[in-house]
Amino acid sequence: MAYTYDHPHPAVTVDIVVFTVKAGRLAAVLIQRAEWPHAGKWALPGGFVDIDESLKRAAFRELREETGLSAAYLEQLGAFGRPDRDPRERVITVVYIALAPADRLELQAGSDAQDARLFYVEELPELAFDHARIIGHAIERVRDRLDTAAIARRLMPKSFTLSELQHACEAVSGTPIDKRNFRKKLAALELVEATGELLQGGAHRPAKLFRIKP
Repeated sequence: MAYTYDHPHPAVTVDIVVFTVKAGRLAAVLIQRAEWPHAGKWALPGGFVDIDESLKRAAFRELREETGLSAAYLEQLGAFGRPDRDPRERVITVVYIALAPADRLELQAGSDAQDARLFYVEELPELAFDHARIIGHAIERVRDRLDTAAIARRLMPKSFTLSELQHACEAVSGTPIDKRNFRKKLAALELVEATGELLQGGAHRPAKLFRIKP
């Protein structure tokens, strides 16, 4: 299918901010670019939208091609289109947020990525394009939108301790949470149930493991 226009038109890309919680800290998936521009720098996984695909389909495809991940959940964050954001041409990107438990992340760099890794959001390397600004907006979005139930369902492994869930909530919100109030809130939500198993290892008394109620 051929297209002709009387005026210049921008290219469209998608970028994906994949958040997880690792060791009680909020982290994001980054890829190391293999090609110009910004070769060798870290960036969000993403790429150009094919002429015959939807934005969300492009986001799923690029995430899989560049990191090996197959996300089950994507939420659109917004569009970023500053004229000078990409040296190749005028590029408008539509950004999606994905959430995944850390134990299900098996990163495999592919496509035009040299490497794919998790970085804590407070320890990000120098980023390509305007991706630092994009991640900042994405952090604001998850802190505004994700409640305890969403964090438990989207970011926790199949079994976890209540302390691990509290630490995940603290990592997302960026603020400490009173333990007693947190446990009362969980009880009121009727969100989790004991698995009947204990967390093995460690110097302290084994903690009970919980899971999301079906």
